[in-house]
Amino acid sequence: MSPTARALVALEVIQAVPGITADRLAGKLGVTERAARRYVGILREAGIPVEATRGPYGGYRLGRGLRLPPLMFSGAEALGLVMAVLDGHHDAGDPTDPVGSALGKIVRALPEQVAAQAEAVRRATAPAPDRAAARPDPAAAAALVQASSDQRRVRLEYRSEVGTERVIEADPWAVVVRHGRWYLLCHSHTSNARRAYRIDRVHAVEPLEDTFVPPVGLDAVAELEDHLAVGWEYEVEVIIDAPADTVARCLPRAAGRLEPVDATTTRLVGSTSNPAWYAEQLATIHAPFRIVGCPELQRAARALGQRLLDSCP
Repeated sequence: MSPTARALVALEVIQAVPGITADRLAGKLGVTERAARRYVGILREAGIPVEATRGPYGGYRLGRGLRLPPLMFSGAEALGLVMAVLDGHHDAGDPTDPVGSALGKIVRALPEQVAAQAEAVRRATAPAPDRAAARPDPAAAAALVQASSDQRRVRLEYRSEVGTERVIEADPWAVVVRHGRWYLLCHSHTSNARRAYRIDRVHAVEPLEDTFVPPVGLDAVAELEDHLAVGWEYEVEVIIDAPADTVARCLPRAAGRLEPVDATTTRLVGSTSNPAWYAEQLATIHAPFRIVGCPELQRAARALGQRLLDSCP
């Protein structure tokens, strides 16, 4: 932790415990008393009025010149706020939740009248987050983001969709949020392959000593979308009577890979475990297409077409 960061932590401690002595402050920071005094000096140089009183009942406290406390977020609170922005948060009113705790700090730093209005909205609002979203544990997500930034290999405790417990060693290339879910894009040394793991299924993260170098020019979002299109239960091939660039504007990348056959025809190659969802995606294509093989998808497409016909008696 840098001296500036420790000085900010010292400020938070002084705010929380007015009159704290230098030795107690040092204990809270895990540093020497001399270092604690140096951090107080950094705060004073930054214009923060930290007063010191001598004597057996003396210690550090903030002067009246400091009107608004700086916002000091923990890693879980900061990442929780990011998650809340990305997908909505139903626990924002709970002060024991990381997002609720961080939001409370923001409200307390606002002018009194504005804070009262914000608090009223916070208490009365009932957000409806995406039911398909799956928020991971903020501590696990933060650990993976940090390991990715440090280019450190990790050991994960992972539970699959069917409940199988696994221990995985991986190089965490990137954390990507797509479709309301958080994924770890990585190279799995356990499988010796590129993988995308759902972070809400990660239950423990252990950084290892080994380091890694991510692939040059990695487009994490595109790589994830390509990964999500393969390896599912039903293999899909669709011939579409339209150029590839036209089809690309209609389909999500997770539908599969587009291969130009000629200037006016495109082959879509992918896989799915949900033929009904896949049929709905195909229905957005404004061009004739033919499903090659995959009887499960053919049945789903017929059912969807019949449902649409039945809606127009």
